[in-house]
Amino acid sequence: MATFNPPTWLRNAHLQTILNSLGPKRLRAARIAAALDTTQLQLAAVDGTLLVGEFDRSPDPRNAVVILLHGWEGSSKSAYQLTTAQMLLNLGFDVLRLNLRDHGDSHHLNRELFNSTRSPEVAGAIGNFLGQHDYGDVFLGGYSLGGNFALRIAADHGRDLGVKAVVAICPPVDPANAMAALNTGWFVYEKYFFQRWARSLRAKLIHFPDLGYGDDLAGAKTIDDLNHFFVPRYTPYPDVGSYFAAYALTGNRLVNLAMPAWLIAAADDPIIPVSDIGNIEPNANLHVELQAYGGHCGFMDNIQGDSWAEKRLAEIFLSFVSG
Repeated sequence: MATFNPPTWLRNAHLQTILNSLGPKRLRAARIAAALDTTQLQLAAVDGTLLVGEFDRSPDPRNAVVILLHGWEGSSKSAYQLTTAQMLLNLGFDVLRLNLRDHGDSHHLNRELFNSTRSPEVAGAIGNFLGQHDYGDVFLGGYSLGGNFALRIAADHGRDLGVKAVVAICPPVDPANAMAALNTGWFVYEKYFFQRWARSLRAKLIHFPDLGYGDDLAGAKTIDDLNHFFVPRYTPYPDVGSYFAAYALTGNRLVNLAMPAWLIAAADDPIIPVSDIGNIEPNANLHVELQAYGGHCGFMDNIQGDSWAEKRLAEIFLSFVSG
């Protein structure tokens, strides 16, 4: 198994987590975004849902594409999405950075709210894209919640989409336990995600004021408050427990994985309990790489934000390129 071995001074899980999105890496991502000749795409799923993607072509293409999915309340413009895309582009992959519903600047496109069980519409948008762009090799990668989506999409739709390999970095495996860890861990993470989600919900109201949840949103103080209000009212699930169970990766949820898939995780992840990985039913196609260090989606090799996980993802995909 490939091993991540950061310098001793860079092994703190919180430092690893924070450096994935802030500091020098964020500055580098901004420079990458400014230099890319990105095409903005609107991609419709079968049910009419519209998702937004950012598409970049490699200057030295190898007839292969990587579809990248971001984490919860991230976007196609998140630092780790841009730095991963740049690495892949340099290696000859075209890259589609696809936004989940209500992420990025897409709140106006669909009336219904985002929830984490909406993997079929993401698969539909990917299918739309692939129907317009013919590739010999298709790869799927995701970070955090995007990794959870990637594994579910691969299991449910991977054959139809022609996905050749999948990499999921630090995906939530049992969302109920991930939420418990968020509630009992360093308060900064819960506060961060609460503020980001609340901001997204306010943005949605600007475009669809008739959704009418403004007063309840204003009264919410925690993610738990938001979950207990929004889940029974704006998802098909009667309560938070059944909602979390609906997108868990535990048990036989991934039994239909028909292509090689990697789940890369860190034992010191402060947000996702890695013990949950043991509750996934074994599958010959699922390869777990559990690292001692890395935090949540960090895996920083240095203060500049060079990521071992990004290099590992690229290495895996390169090993499956035709020819």
